[in-house]
Order: sequence, then structure tokens, then C-alpha cells
Amino acid sequence: MFTTLKSAILAHKFISLCVLAALVFGGRYAYQRMTATEAPARYVLASAARETLIVTVSGSGQVSSSNQVDLKPKASGDIMTLAIVNGQEVKAGALIAQLDAREAQKSVRDAAASLESAKISLEKLTQPADTLSVIQSQNALAQAQESKDDAHASLVKARDDGFNAIANAFLDIPSIMQGLDDILHGDTAGLKGQDNIQAYADLVKEHDERTLSYASGVEADYQNARVAYNKAFDDYKRSTRSADLSAIEILLDETYTTVRAIAESVKSTVNFLNFVQDIMLPKKLKVPALTAAYLANLDSYTGQVNGHLTSLLSLQTTIKNARDTIVNADRSIAEKTESLKKLQDGPDALDVQSAKLTVTQRENALTDAKEKLADYVVRAPFDGRIAAVNVTSGDTVSAGTAIATLLAHQQIAEIALNEVDAAKVNVGQKVTLTFDAVEGLGISGEVAEIDAIGTVSQGVVSYTVTISFDTQDDRVRPGMSVTAVIITDAKPDVLAVPNSAVKTQGAMNYVEVLAGTFTDADAAQGVIAPTAPRPQAVEIGISNDTLTEIVSGVGEGDWVVVRTITAASQTAPTTQTGGNALFGGRGGIGGATGGAVRIQGR
Repeated sequence: MFTTLKSAILAHKFISLCVLAALVFGGRYAYQRMTATEAPARYVLASAARETLIVTVSGSGQVSSSNQVDLKPKASGDIMTLAIVNGQEVKAGALIAQLDAREAQKSVRDAAASLESAKISLEKLTQPADTLSVIQSQNALAQAQESKDDAHASLVKARDDGFNAIANAFLDIPSIMQGLDDILHGDTAGLKGQDNIQAYADLVKEHDERTLSYASGVEADYQNARVAYNKAFDDYKRSTRSADLSAIEILLDETYTTVRAIAESVKSTVNFLNFVQDIMLPKKLKVPALTAAYLANLDSYTGQVNGHLTSLLSLQTTIKNARDTIVNADRSIAEKTESLKKLQDGPDALDVQSAKLTVTQRENALTDAKEKLADYVVRAPFDGRIAAVNVTSGDTVSAGTAIATLLAHQQIAEIALNEVDAAKVNVGQKVTLTFDAVEGLGISGEVAEIDAIGTVSQGVVSYTVTISFDTQDDRVRPGMSVTAVIITDAKPDVLAVPNSAVKTQGAMNYVEVLAGTFTDADAAQGVIAPTAPRPQAVEIGISNDTLTEIVSGVGEGDWVVVRTITAASQTAPTTQTGGNALFGGRGGIGGATGGAVRIQGR
């Protein structure tokens, strides 16, 4: 076997030499790796210190030549005066244009007159009542009482007149009812013992099929009248003239109803007899002899019952009116009594307060009218130069029409911010401005305006922010590039650490604290620690590009790890800004994900 191996090696000398060299060098490298001592990790540290933490947003843009404003009236009308020309320098408050304001001036005059009237009313209200007013109020109360007394007297008279009318009615009603009974139930028109109404019906029923129905209706009307008459007559006989008004009023209503029923019976009887005659006469049939006499009697009955109806209804109306008068008089007496009392007691506090409120309302109305009048005048809102005049005197303009353009002397800067930065910016925040063309120049300013609606370009939303200058510098020219740093938040004397020291584990923030005493130089170069850093949970506040506020978790002077330098990083330098390799955990920006980490609370 050895002979065979030797022959193979001699046959392949080159390959054999290569394998031998690989074995020699590989063994040496393995030996060196196994016997080498790994360099310990070094920690770059920073001390938690008190800082003034300033959060800023920056952007770039251009300087505008001036603030351009369109001068617009708040009202509509004809231009009466145009006080400017193109290129004219104007001061704040200078007259630009005057519109025809005659209607607005009239409104001011009317509001002033209305206010004066309200003041006079208040003055009259607060003055004590004069003698004439008291006497007039007393007279009005007396008149109301007299009206009530007259109404009571009318009721008493109506009671007597009502009983008289009832008595007069029952003087005639019995004979009328007897006459109706004789006409309808006598036996003079037909066979002996046959009621007249039936006899009349028999005479014409062959000629008109409505006859029996007609006769039945006449009989029903008579029976209704008879029932009403019997009850009313019995009630009348039981009543006396000295009965109270309510009893007389009930009997009056009952008598009126009875007379109406009798009137209806008389009317239907007349109509029935006329119906019979109208059938018989054209046919040359013999009409019962007493028919004409019956119709004459019925005509007399009609006149009597109508007269009684009119009299009874008039008395009913008189009683109702008298009662209504008493009710109204009582209301008037209460009103006049209270009015007199108010005059004698002086003005009511609520009335005075109401009158004062009216004065205030009229004052507000006058102020509103004056403000609307001011809308007819256009004035310069600030110092500047007229850049354009768009109208001439006599033109008719509407509210919101730009009549001129005013350029302010004050310079502004306009920068563009993305939607994330724009959300942090508010009007009034302080700004530092620098200019590429003017080296070393810095001007302070503040945010004056932020676009409410962003501009979308290639899918990116940006907002224009307008910045006003606190001071003007002649070296700054329109159109120059400007860089603006906007201070969005600032906290003095807060505990802060570098951003790279803060790491996250899920929703929790933590730092790695290294115990010991170190110099600033050593901490910056990296120190070798006998013990591993301790994870410490912290509560953070605001942060900027370099520092993060620590609200709780570490104390001032504590050393925290901002970077870990390992042996590998010495050969190929790297910066670990994420989780510590010793403890694992999810790192900050640029950090990797390691194993689990136990974070200690402070």
C-alpha cells in the first residue's frame, strides 16, 4: 500500500506539493486562532447632562420683494373718489377710494334716531308718575267698573224681559198647538172619524207616490213639537218671575227650542196642504172646503211663532252679551287696577332693565351701521407703494373687487416644507434666516402665515410658509435664496443624552448605563469595563437631531453607552447605534435585532 501511495505521489508531483502547502499553512492559521486572545469590547460613553434642548425645522426658499395686497371694498357701489395713482407712495390709513354711501349714511341716521327714542323712553320710565297720568288711570278704572255695573243691570233687565217673552209665547203657543191639532187630526176633510192628514193623503196618493212619505214627515214634525211643548209648558207653569237668572235662562232656551219645533211643524203642514192643492187643482178635483181656512190660520201661526222666535233669540243674545261684558269688564278692572298701582309705586325694576337693554341694542345697531358705513371707504392697511390701479372714478364695483394693488416695504421670505415638517409649524414661532449671497448675515423673524392647502407635485405634498423679518437689511435683495430654521419647540435646563444612546425594546425606551468614573477624553475614545453595561428603562420627552430629553430613568452625571467598539469593528470600523450585542433588543435607527433583553427600571 505504501509503495502504491509513493508511486501516486511521484506521478503527480505538482498536485502533491500544493496539498502539502495547504496543510502546512492551514494548520498554522488554526493554531494561531486557537492560541490568540480576543480583544475586549470598548464602550464610547456620554454623560447625562443638563441642556437647553431646541427642536427646529428647516427649509429653503426665496425673499419676496414685498408683501402684495389687493385693496378691496367690503361694500358695493359707485366710486365717488379715487385718491391714488399708479406708483404713489401711501401711508397706513391713507384714503384709497370712497364709494357712494348715501344708503349707509341714512342707516346711520335712522339708527341714531332710534337710539335717541329708546333713551327718551328710558328717561320717561324712570321719572315718577305725573298727576295727570294718575288721574287718567283712575278714570279708566272707574269706567271699567261702570261698564261692569251696566252689564249687571242689563242682566237683571234681561231676566225680567226674558220671563215676559216666555209668558207672551205661552199665551199664543197653546192656541197654535190646538189649531195644528185640529188641522191635522180633525175629521173635516174626509170621512167621519178619519184624521184630516190621512184624508188629504188619500185624496192624492194615487197621483203622487211621495204623498204618504210627505204625510209621515208632517206627522213626525207635529209630534216633535208636541213633546217639546208639553215639557216646556210644564216647566213654565212651575217657574216664577222671581226665579234666578240661570233658571230663567234655562227656561228661555227651552222655550226658544219649543217655538222652533212648532215653527217647523207649521211650515211642514203648510207645505203639505199646498202639495195636495197643487195636485188636485190642475186635475179639477174637489179640494176640501176648509183647506183655504186652514192655510189662512197657518199663515197667522207662522207670523206669531216667528215673532216669538225673534224676541226669544234677541233676549238670549242680550244675556250672552251682558255676561261677556262682565267678563271683559273684570279683566279690564284687573288691568286698570294693576296699571294704577304701577303708576303709584313707580317703575318696575324689570321694565327699567328691559328699557336699558333696548338702549344697548339700539347702541349696538348704531355701531353696526357706522361699521357698515366705514365699509364704503377703502384705506391703505400699511405703508407701501401703489403697484396697480384697476378702476377709475365713477366705476361701479362690488364687494371683493380689487380696485388697486399695494406693495409693502417690508420684506418677507417664502419657504416650502413637506407635510411632516409643516405639521410642526405654527404662526408666531421664531425663525433664524441666513442668506447664501450675504455671508455671515443672520436675521431673526417669525412665522406669519402657513398655507391651509398644500401643493402636490409628483406625489409629494408641500406647504408654503411665509416668514416676516424682524429687521430689514439693505443687503438682502428680492429673489435671493434664503434658508430658514424654525424653532418649533424649546426647553431650557432639561436632562438629555445623545440620540444614539436611546434604544427601544417593543414600546419601551431604554439606555445602557455603565457604572464607574471616567474622564471625558476616555469616554469619547471608548473604555473597557470589567462589567457589562446595565439596561435602564427611561421615559423620553422631546428630541432634536442630536439630543433626546430624558424625563425619568437616569440621573444627571450617569454614563450611558452611545457606541460599542468590538475587535471586528477595529479591523473594519462600524458604529452600532442599535441594540447592544451583549443584551440583544431592538435598536434605534440603524440598529439590528438581537435576542431577548432584561431591562431594569429605575
